[in-house]
Amino acid sequence: MTRESDTVSQELLAHVLLPVAHEEDALATATALEPYSPENVTALHVVEKGGGVPDKTPVEQSEELAEESYAAVRRVFPDADGHTAYGRDVAGKIFEAAEEVGATAIAYRSRGGNRLMQFLSGDISLKLVTDADLPVIALPRVDQPD
Repeated sequence: MTRESDTVSQELLAHVLLPVAHEEDALATATALEPYSPENVTALHVVEKGGGVPDKTPVEQSEELAEESYAAVRRVFPDADGHTAYGRDVAGKIFEAAEEVGATAIAYRSRGGNRLMQFLSGDISLKLVTDADLPVIALPRVDQPD
């Protein structure tokens, strides 16, 4: 690797936005990011809300889930910030949050699922890698010990 590529890598990892769904996902995602040594990490939890349809979970419960997720990320990155967004368009909220916090990249770990589940969810992974205005890093799936 050249010095130029080292500089690009450092700039890419200067401030990583890390979308997380719940505590277990947050720990697994942070663990997958850890070997890349980002300078700053902001964990993001999107509370799916709005649009005139019933919420999947009560807002208070979703906010508690977000705090548990941020605590899990902080087990790996003690100085990580937490950021909560609200809305139905999860990918859109991820992009908005990245801009709001000044992220240099978005790092995510695919949550898997069958094709039907991906179709029904709008395949957020596909939206992330095709619609982003900044680099998106797909982290390897790391199984957590039981």
